Amino acid sequence: MKRQTTLLAVLALLSVCEGVRFSQLCSGNSNNARRTSDSWGQGAYGAGRGTRTHKGLDIVCSDGATVYAPFDVTLHGKLTVYTDSRKAAINEGINLRGEGLCFKLFYVRPDKTSGEVRKGQRLGVMLPMQTVYPGITSHVHVQMCDKSDPTSYF
Repeated sequence: MKRQTTLLAVLALLSVCEGVRFSQLCSGNSNNARRTSDSWGQGAYGAGRGTRTHKGLDIVCSDGATVYAPFDVTLHGKLTVYTDSRKAAINEGINLRGEGLCFKLFYVRPDKTSGEVRKGQRLGVMLPMQTVYPGITSHVHVQMCDKSDPTSYF
């Protein structure tokens, strides 16, 4: 019986997440265009990063742009992206849950770090990525809490 209950719970979660799509994340990027390739690398999930792989998906977002909730979300605290003090200008992000998903947004200064935000409402502002990575395509990094591929949600 316990096995059946666990299986039903997993199937229910999968059906909730199936069909979930992120709506507009950044002002100025209504279709959530992805960062492709630039002098700093590629923004796709699984792209090479030297000895590691990229565990998120980069969505184009201009420095200073407004970042929106992609659907109704609950905020679960601020996060620190780097331990390198030279990257302090972009060393913020937010943990979120919504639509059965747990995910993180990097390079965003959140307006608040707890509570709820409705779809399309402001979450915060994109940090000045160009000050740390000149010439990069500025972007919000979307990373699932379990580090799985978020691409199907876009």
